[in-house]
Amino acid sequence: MLSIFRRLMKSEQGATAIEYTLIASLIAVAAIAAMTTVGENITNVLTNVSTALN
Repeated sequence: MLSIFRRLMKSEQGATAIEYTLIASLIAVAAIAAMTTVGENITNVLTNVSTALN
């Protein structure tokens, strides 16, 4: 297992794969944060509509 890790660290392909993984992780975190904010806003709007209808 350690030899595989060493080969990946020496290889340019390994570095590229790690960079793409980091980029994908950052995009996922940003998407989750945005969806959470939008979800909270939608919940507030629907709560206001429900209150107005009652």
